[in-house]
Parts: sequence; structure tokens; C-alpha cells
Amino acid sequence: QVQLVESGGGLVQAGDSLRLSCAASGRTFRTYAMGWFRQAPGKEREFVAAISSYGRSTSYADSVKGRFTISRDNAKNTVYLQMTSLKPEDTAVYYCIADTNIHALKTGGNYWGQGTQVTVSS
Repeated sequence: QVQLVESGGGLVQAGDSLRLSCAASGRTFRTYAMGWFRQAPGKEREFVAAISSYGRSTSYADSVKGRFTISRDNAKNTVYLQMTSLKPEDTAVYYCIADTNIHALKTGGNYWGQGTQVTVSS
């Protein structure tokens, strides 16, 4: 089992950058593929990005491709989401997710953090 705690959210202006972090508990962090989901007000949760257990493979939603970068540091049990060129439509609660199967992350994964709010003003 793994516990996830996100940080780094906040209020920014359109065009700004922000980096989210997700700290994971446990000694088996490197066995999990990690990812990010988000949920905007009044909308369904949606996949944002995922990274394989050793970081060799990544995938992104079309809406963030080229602007967001997912990375991980297995020595620190942490996954990051670097967000650039932020848009008002990126406003959402961002959730860190984990699963032993990277393909499962596209639909949500087994483990979720509590979420961190990102608000982008125009």
C-alpha cells in the first residue's frame, strides 16, 4: 500500500508556471507507476499524465502535451508535475495517483492523494 500527499498548488496568472509535488510513503515506491488526474468544477475527473516506475516511459493528455512535464525521483519517493504556460482551463484540483500497472493510470489507478488546488486567473 502507498499513501500520497500532494503539494505545490496555488493561485497563478495565465502564462505562469507551477510545479506540483507528490510525496509517497513506503519502501516500494519504485514499483509503482505514478500519475496525475485533475477535476475542474462541475466536470468529471480526467487523466493528465503518467510515468512508469523507473521513469523511462511517460504519457500525457492531449490538452497538456507540450506544456506539462511529469518526472520522478525514486530516491526521494516523489513525483512531480511541472506545469508551464498555464491557462484558465487548467484550473482544477490535481490528484496524485499510483498503480502497479501504468495502463491502469489512464482510468485512475488504485491509490489517490487528497488533491491540491490549482487556480489560473486570466
